[in-house]
Amino acid sequence: MLLAGDIGATKTTLAIVSPETGARHPLAEATFASQAYTSLTQLAAEFLRQAGQHVESACFGVAGPVVNGRASITNLPWEIETAELSRSLGIMTVQLINDLQAIATAVPHLQADDTYTLNPGRPVEHAAIAVIAPGTGLGEGFLIWDTVRGRYQAHPSEGGHASFAPSNALEEGLLSFLRERYGHVSYERVCSGIGMRNIYQYLKASGQADEPQWLAERLAAAEDPNPIIVEAALDTTRPCPLCALTLDTFISILGNEAGNLVLKVLATGGVYLAGGIPPRILPELEKEFLKSFCHKGRFSDLLSQVPVHVIINPKVALLGAAFYGLGL
Repeated sequence: MLLAGDIGATKTTLAIVSPETGARHPLAEATFASQAYTSLTQLAAEFLRQAGQHVESACFGVAGPVVNGRASITNLPWEIETAELSRSLGIMTVQLINDLQAIATAVPHLQADDTYTLNPGRPVEHAAIAVIAPGTGLGEGFLIWDTVRGRYQAHPSEGGHASFAPSNALEEGLLSFLRERYGHVSYERVCSGIGMRNIYQYLKASGQADEPQWLAERLAAAEDPNPIIVEAALDTTRPCPLCALTLDTFISILGNEAGNLVLKVLATGGVYLAGGIPPRILPELEKEFLKSFCHKGRFSDLLSQVPVHVIINPKVALLGAAFYGLGL
């Protein structure tokens, strides 16, 4: 049996799956607050005790780069090593893959109810496929068709940490504002959960829109401001121009960077939006995303033909880790 895991900065989900029942039908599954544990070893050991199951192998999708069986989790102070996990947990084979590689691995296995289509496009058979995932951070990955094996091969990327390039005057002001704070401004700084807060703070500080008192009070009492910002942006009964502009700016940047990724790997097979944020903002994505996604000058027509799907299955990274592990 296989221990599969989706390891994130906010939460970690683990599952035990078998070849007989498949990745979609775990024998045991649980979600944990990542910050409540000092290491993945401690968390996984607790889960295995609770499950009362013995596993022979493990595959974890982790939010960070994986090099020689080692990973440092972005936005979480964990150091993960396959040899240490194998020794401490008594598991013969342990694999670490980037979380976007896990999500990308799941893409060819997705079913109709796992996705929401923004643009059906005209997919090119066996062409590359792009994956971009704004969540706590910003993940990017892609799939390339393996002609020898006759299937897609998922590849990780750290493109979310590439330098942010503004596409209009407002974003130029955002870049200047954040450069003073961070020095280097990556796409993750403006296109993620972290990014949404940064955009809001810039728009408020620059006087682009006023912050209403009721919103200031709610944000002051909130541990995570993003759900409040999104809720206020989508609320038609009590419009909040500041939150609406924050969300529109976020979507414009997301569309622009998704288009960049498509061009870089020539992903005419499609692009998939993953992560925790896109499923929550589907109404606005439908209205705004394709404008900036297709705004690529001489390549605008090419972008307009690229299929765009939102992955609405919240367990896609876990599924990908399970598919990867079961395929070894």
